[in-house]
Amino acid sequence: MGRSVLVVDDDASFRNLAARILTSWGHDVVGEAGSVAEAMSQTRELRPDTVLVDIVLPDGNGFQLTTQLSTLAWRPQVVLISSDSDPAYGTEAGRVGASGFFPKAELSGLRLRRLIAEA
Repeated sequence: MGRSVLVVDDDASFRNLAARILTSWGHDVVGEAGSVAEAMSQTRELRPDTVLVDIVLPDGNGFQLTTQLSTLAWRPQVVLISSDSDPAYGTEAGRVGASGFFPKAELSGLRLRRLIAEA
């Protein structure tokens, strides 16, 4: 059974690509956001199971957003992504409560697909 997913990235073309990949896996992309503020608003409104979050956002970063999302009553799964594959991002992702970190180049990979499906 697919999960509801909110895609958060300041690049609209990347959001579109991510939404197409997630939909092809059977998930329901319920919304897209381009900033931390927009993501918080849409998460409260749409209550997605999973939030796919870029680390670099115009009004903050994915680590801060993950911390904010962890305060919500239903606590959605958060997966962080970035075009930078810095190994420290994985450690920091775990520290703030994200389920994982994936470089954008691995967006269509089996590991990410399994992580989202098994949450």
